[in-house]
Amino acid sequence: MRKIAAGAALFSLLILITACSAPITTREQGGLIGAGLGAGSGAIIGSTVGHAAVGALIGGPVGLLAGALIGDHLMGQERRQQDQTAENERELERLRSENQRLREQRIER
Repeated sequence: MRKIAAGAALFSLLILITACSAPITTREQGGLIGAGLGAGSGAIIGSTVGHAAVGALIGGPVGLLAGALIGDHLMGQERRQQDQTAENERELERLRSENQRLREQRIER
């Protein structure tokens, strides 16, 4: 049990060290949250049958995968929203230019 706890602590430390090198993406954030929730849920479920460590070892990767998939979906939504915002800004600028051109044309008459 102590080896598992030491391994988990080392793994957590490695994640913290690498996470500090660059901003974390939504996918990575989802994966980390999912891994934590999965490991915690697995430990709770495993403790009911006397194998909390095994439950955590199974729940962690399952949660990691689920969290990463959810994070990836959220990243896709963010990207689509950014694209739509940029398109709206271009259209707004086009309409402003057209409005200005029509005003100038009206003044000339």
